[in-house]
Amino acid sequence: MSTENEGKAVPGDPAAPSVPPTPPVSPSAPPAPEAGPTPGPESNPAPTAQEVPATQEAPTVRAAQPPHAAQPAPAAAEPPTASGAPASHAAPAHAAPAHAAPAGGWPPPPPTVPSWGTPHAPVPAAPAAPRKRTGGLVAAVLAAALVAGGIGGGIGYWAAERGDDGISSTTVSSGETPASFKRDPGTVAAVAATALPSVGTIKAKSGGSQGEGGTGTGFVYDQEGHILTNNHVVASAADGGTLSVTFSDGKSYDAEVVGRAEGYDVAVLKLTNAPKGLKPLPLGDSDKVAVGDSTIAIGAPFGLSNTVTTGIISAKNRPVASGDGTGGSNSYMSALQTDASINPGNSGGPLLDASGAVIGINSAIQSTSGGFGQSQAGSIGLGFAIPVNQAKNVAQQLIKTGKPVYPVIGATVNMNDKGEGAEIAERGTGSTPSVTPNGPAAKAGLKPGDVITGFGGHQIDSGPTLISEIWTHKPGDSVEITYERDGRSVTTTVVLGERTGDS
Repeated sequence: MSTENEGKAVPGDPAAPSVPPTPPVSPSAPPAPEAGPTPGPESNPAPTAQEVPATQEAPTVRAAQPPHAAQPAPAAAEPPTASGAPASHAAPAHAAPAHAAPAGGWPPPPPTVPSWGTPHAPVPAAPAAPRKRTGGLVAAVLAAALVAGGIGGGIGYWAAERGDDGISSTTVSSGETPASFKRDPGTVAAVAATALPSVGTIKAKSGGSQGEGGTGTGFVYDQEGHILTNNHVVASAADGGTLSVTFSDGKSYDAEVVGRAEGYDVAVLKLTNAPKGLKPLPLGDSDKVAVGDSTIAIGAPFGLSNTVTTGIISAKNRPVASGDGTGGSNSYMSALQTDASINPGNSGGPLLDASGAVIGINSAIQSTSGGFGQSQAGSIGLGFAIPVNQAKNVAQQLIKTGKPVYPVIGATVNMNDKGEGAEIAERGTGSTPSVTPNGPAAKAGLKPGDVITGFGGHQIDSGPTLISEIWTHKPGDSVEITYERDGRSVTTTVVLGERTGDS
């Protein structure tokens, strides 16, 4: 809808020129005397219209004029004729044509009117029905918006000025965030920040021509530069190979093997040029760990150094063998089970509690291949750690003598069967007696064929389970043992003996 004529008067017809100015009066024609108005039925005489020169056409009036357009001004009163009647009523129907020049000069004669009725003053056309003022409404809305914007801007400026006078802003710039953000003690980030400088990535390389080796993890045990890790991490470099430990600051140090315990899967290294200021990780108490406690694992899974993962203690006293469960060099442990992500390369790294204390040494995972140990399969949420109480005893022995010491019962048990307990074999290795004469088991009354079902209050379901429980103790400990013979359950006490070295 067009709005170009809204709010303006309708212009006149371009063909009708404006009324000319008053012409000069001829000196021979005296001005006509003014005649008084003719009395009519009403007290007020009818208004007269101003005459238009005979040579001009009367301006046309548009019928449909907007209601807000300016109305034409009322016609000026016509000069009365000599007879006293208005000029518009004095001309008969056969009067001279409108274009004839008047004889007496100005003013010109009145225009011709229709012959069928008495001429009268033209009646203005009725105003057309009002149209919707869309343009006006839009203009009003825009004006209101501008006013509101101005008010809002003024309020904002006022608020800003007030803020400068003491009201603090809630906006924090990104540059201020790091300085003001602090991590509370006990959070994973705080524990990791404290522990990472004391954890190193171990690179082992064998002494052979191929120079084969692997990557694992270790952590600072004391200020003398001893590093605690797994035996299987350093085994390839134990005889003529090379070892190095790289810490989170990027500094690397050569290391050498102090001692290894294959059965416990524990090894101790020492930095050859240990730096000053080493911070040993605090050791916790693995006996007090509860299922559901938070755990934090640090290591180098698949060579990715300084990796931190979290989880919980999923179970305790899990009997785990790092090999296939056979042979004298396999390691057995009554492990802490955790769902913290542990992968190859995490081996030897610390398993921390929420306070940052070491509660275990990450050692094995359950892989999708179905076996325990250091398979290259990824984590499925079943990781196992050597309890730190056991690892600490082994480390102290290795630092002191360089050789591990194992507690034993003096009996050979079947390592393959599972579910009914640990059965004492009929014959030992190399046709030796399965029960060592005058050994701990013999003194406790055990014989070949007995099935051990309990040890130190823990249920025994296999040979590896029995060994893992025995190795949580020290030589000389007295432990209650339960076994079955001829369908009867018997309970007795055994005093553990010892074996030095892995051979």
